[in-house]
Order: sequence, then structure tokens, then C-alpha cells
Amino acid sequence: MIRSKAVISDGKGNYKVDTIQIGECADNEVLVKIAAAGICHTDWDSIQTWNKNFIVGHEGAGYVHSVGKHVTKVSVGDKVILNWAIPCGHCFQCNEGNVHICETNSPVCGCGLEGHAKIESSTHNDQPIERSFHLGAMSEYAMVKQEAVVKLTHDIPFAAASIVGCGVMTGWGSVVNAANVKAGSTVCVIGCGGVGLNVIQGAKNSGAAKIIAIDIAQNRIEQAKEFGATHGVISEKDDLDFVKVKEQVLALNCGRGADYAFECTAIPALGSAPLTLIRSAGTAVQVSGIEQRIDFDCELFEWDKIYINPLYGMCNPERDFPRVLDLYEQGKLKLEELVTKTYALEDIAQGFDDLLNGRIAKGVVLMDELNNADKVEG
Repeated sequence: MIRSKAVISDGKGNYKVDTIQIGECADNEVLVKIAAAGICHTDWDSIQTWNKNFIVGHEGAGYVHSVGKHVTKVSVGDKVILNWAIPCGHCFQCNEGNVHICETNSPVCGCGLEGHAKIESSTHNDQPIERSFHLGAMSEYAMVKQEAVVKLTHDIPFAAASIVGCGVMTGWGSVVNAANVKAGSTVCVIGCGGVGLNVIQGAKNSGAAKIIAIDIAQNRIEQAKEFGATHGVISEKDDLDFVKVKEQVLALNCGRGADYAFECTAIPALGSAPLTLIRSAGTAVQVSGIEQRIDFDCELFEWDKIYINPLYGMCNPERDFPRVLDLYEQGKLKLEELVTKTYALEDIAQGFDDLLNGRIAKGVVLMDELNNADKVEG
């Protein structure tokens, strides 16, 4: 039995660092010694709304500590990145090629089926406790299915590697996999936080000619230009219909709307904003995962406009993680630069505060190696 520090939440807005216990690997499980865990808005949302006890965190990277007897993907000592949208490989969606919305393992597929696979080996105060998105990455150790790990063979710091499995993939994949942005096109990016910056990078990798960054803060516009934006537009908080923003986009694009527009703010009032900015037959992409009800003016869809809401950049981790890391090694994708600040596990409150107040693009929890030695009972 291994004792591990972890961030525990009751899903009612409260969280703390406490000790959990982890049993032995089941046949298809991998115990990962976490080196770094990303801090994401989704983590904060789950702390506020899930209404149950769970281990927080769904972005992570580390070393394989031990494996079950049927594990073949990785071996003890391998470096790995965690993937929260875990494919089973044989359900309807996996057979359709949609491994990111697996009906067996995905915690967000929405299929309504019962019996989604869970990891049952972790306990807190002698009671079983779930792991966020079947990972619970804000923990010294995480027990996961072998399908949740991708072997890391690239030379990259763990802090940068840890954010590939959500923040990077969601933004970059929404451009490359979901929208299939074409070379020479014009792209608008609404919101230049961590996800928005990766949309910008994906657009640049795809050969977009104009990448227009839109945000309420000038410092974020300047940062966006460092990641590949060619133009910047400051939006006003009361311009929720994006009337003034649209005027500036049209001026920058010879009187025509953008070919693609990506919403990356998670603000429900801006859910229809990308439709305002695209041309007829353009593509609007809601990247941020807005789940509240939104009322649309149907005129925004005229004419032949497409609106899509992809999950996780339509990620296929075995295909996409190496692609992202290859671009990083070639100097074509910034990953280390995305990590604005790192924190100790005990400083997670400061990390969330920095995230919510827009002080960071991405924050990462680094585990304390001096206190991260194996702790074994009985």
C-alpha cells in the first residue's frame, strides 16, 4: 500500500491537500509517479460542481512506478504523459474513429450508458475515492488504465509535457483535427489564455495567413503575437454582440469575415461570437466547452455557416501527442513558454487564484522530489 499526498475535493467548492492510499495494480493498470500536473479551468469547475469526493487533476506526466500483469504498452521506469479521454478500442465510437468520445471509458461522452470503467484502488480515510477523469493527476501517484498513458520518448521537461494532455491538445487539435484550417486562410481567436494560445499555434502550423487575436487585455494580445498571431483586436466587456470587434475584423480582412473563428473564453455570452466574425460558408468553433444554455440569433448562421463544438480537439493520443512533441522538437510549437508559473502541491490555492485572475497562461504543479520517495506500508 502506497501513501500519497493529493488534492482532494468534496465537489462543493472545498478542497485540501491530504493523504490517500493506493493499492496494487489490477491486471490492466499502471501506477504513475507524477512529476508534474497542469492546472486547468476544468479542475476549478469540477471542484465547484461535482458534488462528490474526488482526487483533482486531469493533466499530468511522470514515471511508470509499477504495472499490472497484462500491461504491454509501457514498462517500469518509462516516462509517460496522461490522457484523460481514455479509449477502449472496441465500442461504437472507437470503431468510428472517435476515440476521444469512447462510450466505455470517457467520463464526458454523454452516451447515457452505465458501467463506465472506474479505478477503484484509491482510498481516502478508508473510503474508496474517485479520480478526476479517471486520472486524479494532482497526486504524488496516480493509478490509471494502460490506455490512459502515452509513452514519452521526446526530450522535454515534465512541466511542459504535462499540459499536452488537455490544454495544448484542446486548442491545437481544434484547429488541426476539427476545423482543418487551410493554408492562406484568416483565423480569429477569441480569448488568448492557455487554450487560445494553442489555437493560435495550431493556426500558424496550418499556414493561416492572418491570425487575429481578440482579448480584453493588451498584455494578452502582445503575448498572443509571440505565439503566432499576426494582428490584435481589443474587445470591450460591454460589446457582447461583438459589433465593434466585427468592424475591426472586417477592416483587417478587406471587408470580409474570417474563414474560421474560435471561441476560447468559456463565457456563455460569447458562445455565438465566432459566428459573428466569420464569412458566409465560414466555420465557427466553440473550443472552451461552454455547457450552459445559449440562445442563438439564427441570422448569425446565414449563409451556409458551420458551427462545431469538438471535444478535446478530437484527440487521438497515440497519433496526436507525438505530432505535437515533434513540432516542439523542431521549434515550431512553444510548450515551455506556455508554463507561466510552477507551484508546490501545497500551494495549489495560489495556482487556482492566479488562473482565475488571468495572471498565468498555464500553471503547473511540480511534485517535491525530496518528499516523493516511495512510502510503503505493510
